[in-house]
Amino acid sequence: MKILAVWGSLRRGSSNETVLRALAPVGVEVVLFGDGATNGIGQLPLFNPDVEAAGEEAQGGAVAAWRAALAGADAVVISSPEYAHGVTGVLKNALDWVVGSGELVGKPVALINASSRVTVAQASLVEILTTMDARVVVDVAGTLAVPLAEKGSDEEGLLAAPEARKLLAGALEKLVEAVGDV
Repeated sequence: MKILAVWGSLRRGSSNETVLRALAPVGVEVVLFGDGATNGIGQLPLFNPDVEAAGEEAQGGAVAAWRAALAGADAVVISSPEYAHGVTGVLKNALDWVVGSGELVGKPVALINASSRVTVAQASLVEILTTMDARVVVDVAGTLAVPLAEKGSDEEGLLAAPEARKLLAGALEKLVEAVGDV
């Protein structure tokens, strides 16, 4: 099983990227969408319906890579900060590129966040994904907040925290179950 991990921040070492890097399930492949140094969704051009209609050559390789990564995944996990009481622009742009092409239709998606204060963006993200016919899973609200002990925590520190490790494992377990329900 392959899970694509996407984070909505372009900041190096963001806590949301750290949470995704800490996902270490047994028997499940978690692939971060990026090249290891940069967030892959940051490479996407601004969404423009005219460019989308013009096709792959006009869009550049980033859009094709994004769509292929989503299509090749059994499920998606997204971790994103809240910016100005909303979804970050880079994440919204990435989602806009797949509204019409449908890579998220019926796909199980879990929302994990590094802060319990992110509520407006998470609710907005649930609405966006639901509108796109993705299957938002995890708890009743469709989201999970993983409390980081302190800003700048790394994957090892996060995995060493029993509560965070338990929350991450539980979220992935529910996501894997959702894939089996498809």
